[in-house]
Amino acid sequence: MNRIVAYACLALSMSLVGSYVALSKPLVAALPVFLLAWLRFGIGGAAMLHWLKRPADEAPLTSQTRRLLFLESFFGNFLFSICMLFGVSMSSAVAAGVVMATIPAAVAVMSWAFLGERIGLRTWTAVGCAVVGVTLVSLSKTDLLAHESVGLAANLLPKNGLWGTFLLLGAVLCEAAYAVIGKKLVGALGPKRITALINLWGFALVTPLGLWAAWQFDFSSVGDTSWILLVFYSLAASVWTVWLWMTGLKTIPASQAGVFTVFLPVSAAAVGVVFLDESFSGLQALAFGIALMGAVLATLPSKHQ
Repeated sequence: MNRIVAYACLALSMSLVGSYVALSKPLVAALPVFLLAWLRFGIGGAAMLHWLKRPADEAPLTSQTRRLLFLESFFGNFLFSICMLFGVSMSSAVAAGVVMATIPAAVAVMSWAFLGERIGLRTWTAVGCAVVGVTLVSLSKTDLLAHESVGLAANLLPKNGLWGTFLLLGAVLCEAAYAVIGKKLVGALGPKRITALINLWGFALVTPLGLWAAWQFDFSSVGDTSWILLVFYSLAASVWTVWLWMTGLKTIPASQAGVFTVFLPVSAAAVGVVFLDESFSGLQALAFGIALMGAVLATLPSKHQ
């Protein structure tokens, strides 16, 4: 695949993740977290049932590939969704963005530690730009708007900023593990089948908790807008972002791809400005420039590529 196309896939994937992280704020105000996660996997799975079938030119699953699929779903789908949704529900959008700013560094370190990828000075500089840029974005923007309602009341944990920060840190580690494990998977399976299989695992893992939450929830309390937002969230989180990320990873090293997670909090901030009536300041413009400079540094060709 052309590297430019691969870069575009990675950037678009993380931009979509950022958009649904931001828009999950009103969703967790309308639906309990476990029910929201369960519906997300269910809707996403229904949309890509035809992706589960093994292509004729693809080898049968080995025991190692099965383990990697489970771990990819456990960390990247199940735990990330739970940590992110609970973390967002208990923290401000500013805190969420600051914590998510550490994802590029976490991916680079894990790629070095577990994949043996060489991390050059330019990549580390790009990681630094990403962290500085998205941190400035987060510190300069206001909280995402959300109305308190039955959804938050039905969640298990109290609204607590410290707990929210710890959970968001957990989401960062899960996202880093997702990038590293995904690099191993794309050598054995196609992006579409990986997307469908890890979503199926995520649905299986969260089903007991989802059924428990659904049993005591009043579905009539959810408005039409929330249901429409849920469909977008489900397709973006379960289908589009995973397929785009795996497609890009087939060509780009995981440590370099991790820099593109800069688009996650940047797009979350953009959603806040465009759709949630947040302000856009000069500091935010500077932050976007620094963050995008990091992405440019990551994508320039070098003799090691």
